[in-house]
Amino acid sequence: MRLAPGLFAAYITLTVVGCGRKTPLDSLLHCADELSTGVRPFAATRDQRFQGKVQRSTAGCRGGDVAMERRDGPWVDWTNYYATGDDSSRGFFFRNARGVTGALIDLEFERVELLKFNLFDNSGTFSQYLKGRYPTDGPAVKTWVEMRLPAGDPNFNAVGGDGPQLCKGELIRGRTLSGICNDIRNPLMGSTGTYFARNVEFENTFPDLELNEITHNRHGGRLSLLTPDPQVISRKLFTRQQSDSAACADGLGKPGFAKDANCDYKKAPFFNVLAAFWIQFMTHDWFSHLEEGHNASEYMKVGCTSQKVNGVETPLTAADVARLGCRPADAMERAYVADSRKPGTFTYNGREYMTRAPKVFKNTNTAWWDASQLYGYDSNSRVRVKRDPRDAARLLMVAVAGDTSAGDHQGYLPTLLPTDPMNPAWTGQEATAFPDNWSIGASFFHNVFAREHNQFVDEFRRRAAHNPDTDCGLRDPANPKRVIRYRDVSPDELFEAARLVIAAEIAKIHTIEWTTQLLYNEPLFRGMNGNWNGLIGKDNGVSAALAVAIRAANRSNNANAASTWYSILASGPGIFGTGSQKPGWDLSNPDDVNGGVNHFGSPFNFPEEFITVYRLHPLVPDLIEFRDYKNPNAIANKIPVVATFRGKATSFMHDRGLADWALSMGRQRLGALALQNHPLFLQNLPMDRLTSATKKLDVPALDLIRDRERGVPRFNEFRRQYGLRSLTGFDDFVDRRLPVGSAERKAQEKLVGTLRELYGTHKCDSTKVITHAQLDTLGHAINDCLGHPNGSMVDNVEDLDTVVGFLAETTRPHGYAISETQFVVFILNASRRLYSDRFFTSSFRPEFYTQLGVDWVNNNGPAPMAEPSPINGHDDQPVPPLKRVLMRTIPELKPELEHVLNTFDPWARDRGEYYSLEWKPRKGAESDDAFKKNR
Repeated sequence: MRLAPGLFAAYITLTVVGCGRKTPLDSLLHCADELSTGVRPFAATRDQRFQGKVQRSTAGCRGGDVAMERRDGPWVDWTNYYATGDDSSRGFFFRNARGVTGALIDLEFERVELLKFNLFDNSGTFSQYLKGRYPTDGPAVKTWVEMRLPAGDPNFNAVGGDGPQLCKGELIRGRTLSGICNDIRNPLMGSTGTYFARNVEFENTFPDLELNEITHNRHGGRLSLLTPDPQVISRKLFTRQQSDSAACADGLGKPGFAKDANCDYKKAPFFNVLAAFWIQFMTHDWFSHLEEGHNASEYMKVGCTSQKVNGVETPLTAADVARLGCRPADAMERAYVADSRKPGTFTYNGREYMTRAPKVFKNTNTAWWDASQLYGYDSNSRVRVKRDPRDAARLLMVAVAGDTSAGDHQGYLPTLLPTDPMNPAWTGQEATAFPDNWSIGASFFHNVFAREHNQFVDEFRRRAAHNPDTDCGLRDPANPKRVIRYRDVSPDELFEAARLVIAAEIAKIHTIEWTTQLLYNEPLFRGMNGNWNGLIGKDNGVSAALAVAIRAANRSNNANAASTWYSILASGPGIFGTGSQKPGWDLSNPDDVNGGVNHFGSPFNFPEEFITVYRLHPLVPDLIEFRDYKNPNAIANKIPVVATFRGKATSFMHDRGLADWALSMGRQRLGALALQNHPLFLQNLPMDRLTSATKKLDVPALDLIRDRERGVPRFNEFRRQYGLRSLTGFDDFVDRRLPVGSAERKAQEKLVGTLRELYGTHKCDSTKVITHAQLDTLGHAINDCLGHPNGSMVDNVEDLDTVVGFLAETTRPHGYAISETQFVVFILNASRRLYSDRFFTSSFRPEFYTQLGVDWVNNNGPAPMAEPSPINGHDDQPVPPLKRVLMRTIPELKPELEHVLNTFDPWARDRGEYYSLEWKPRKGAESDDAFKKNR
């Protein structure tokens, strides 16, 4: 692989800094050959993309023989480099530096090309992205008329009306309810009700419609909303196999929550149940297609009607239905569609493009990382948010009779009032902005962060009491020169500052704590911490010099500077706080307030494909192993997750307490993201509000239907669109690192047979080109035969649903709870939601957060705190942010948390010295029930 400008320099610099000594003779030739090949240019067209594959000498330099031997598969190469796994992947220090640095270079290369080829806005700006607006190249465009507030908006006149629109005054002080004015020059962007974006070419969405010759060649008329049948797929590919069905009872466990209940599931040894519910807590903040918990009123069937028999779609018999356990009478509401009119087209460089996807959908939440699930995203949701009448800066928390622990004195969320806007199904639930899909996990995190909000307010009040005339850092944009003392801050101002702090804390937890456990290896630890704080840190001369270059790149009209170079340079000091340290920063200057954001030429919103890869239901176990924090090694009960749904979560939370739930979910392993590992209760979920005969739903089957309704490309084209190499058949899912004949490899081969049974095969035609997104390894157009001889019988791998595909991926980087395909979607979108948010970039300042707020986010609390022991070989690490939050909000857990180095790693697991995935107890947890044989 030839390195791009900047990345080449970064490689040399980081290798020299990381090595500190000469390269050994055994790798000199490979490394010399790598450097002699020159600079690899970024792709000019999408079919020339990097695909994560490097040349032989590069693999040898970075990973030796192992890396060279594994280059011929469809999976990326960096996972085979030195030090990218556990201890067994490490060699000498200089080898490790090459391996990890090489992986970071590959990942940055992918991000640059993702920003270049995968931004498709549905709101009407896409033609500008391609054509630009003279003299500005498309990826450098910063404002769009489509992102203006419409005339009917109540803030229309306040931002400038029919003239140039600019948010100012109260609209820029904090996060607005609907998400408007995050970008002060694009007031509408990311707000409630704006369109979801796409990460794939519009022409390749909705493959079942076969909009063009290419998609027809790819799928051959084989697809529809219910073909292949989603319930049949669910039952054959998603169902958890049980050794004792009676002990599980489809996820209901045993009466009295008996601890001898058991639901088998494939466990991830390095990720806990807190992590499973954390991601639900996050998605409730980021996106929703629902309106107050509902989809469209029209009902549709959801499968259990047909399956392939000898390759032919055949109706299910009554015996088939009974054997599968699916339900033909299930029905569900159709998805809301915001606009299904035929899109317009335009021509650019001789090619015709759609202006948007054939159907578009609204995000009924704000797209910002603004803790809207706690604080609200529209007028209805805000009514459900209860503030303390004794101090309106605080959230209302109520005492629970009989709870006497230090944490319980902080209280619990109140329940929804009969007068609150709510669905009948939400009756009895705790009062919060986003109450849908409620369970004990959602209850847990909402209670924790409501307490944390009040912790911040209380600390601010303590400082105000001691130093009432001290400048608190806050400023009013309408009068920016006036110093605001602690005593001057109103309850409303403090409430909104606390919201900024909580949202930033949550974003930090997700970026550097949740994600580094989800992607448990050294390159991603460095990459995610670098994403936040920078690979070279912030407080040094190099960082300051880069900040100047970053600001210049962001102001450029040139696409290469504003997009490519900006992304590369920002990895040095990090995204968070970009633009906030500009010398002479001035609240009255809109270019300073807004100057750190970069949308890379396309307005920010979440893409439909991002939602697809967050379909993570296998993470959730059927039964929670409930523990008492006073006797942590013993499992007292097995509580069905489904028993804690909706209003039932309140009594479970109040009766058993945050501390016990934290310990229970913190110690238990979550489910692996794999086939045949969905919760049984989700396949048989009671939903009384439905008008169907069964009043039940197979949620995993519905996941497939929703992706089909929303036009998500099928797995192979999905990968090609993101610049990953495509598969040539279902056999590519077998991990070739496993010994032939091993039990695990046989199990994978059996699943491949089931994939072939469900999706079928066909006689291929090499004259049919099936994609323009990628060329094959010889530089030829990819055709229907996928490299097999013309006329061969080939797998219908092109028809594979994307969710099924990424769950089938067994060849993953070390420590990855997700697949390679899911990860590449995160590379793009995880960065963009930080780059695009003013409050994480140029407006991360005391003028908005207060000085206490800025320090709180940076220090993970009111003061810094370091871990006493190294974390995977890294000394002087701060105590992770969620661990600090739990120590404040549930202080009775401090003895347990002393042993925890990442809150999302099972709390009783011995992590080893370097990214071990072993399931063995740490000291003091040897008697933990979870480590008993066969658990």
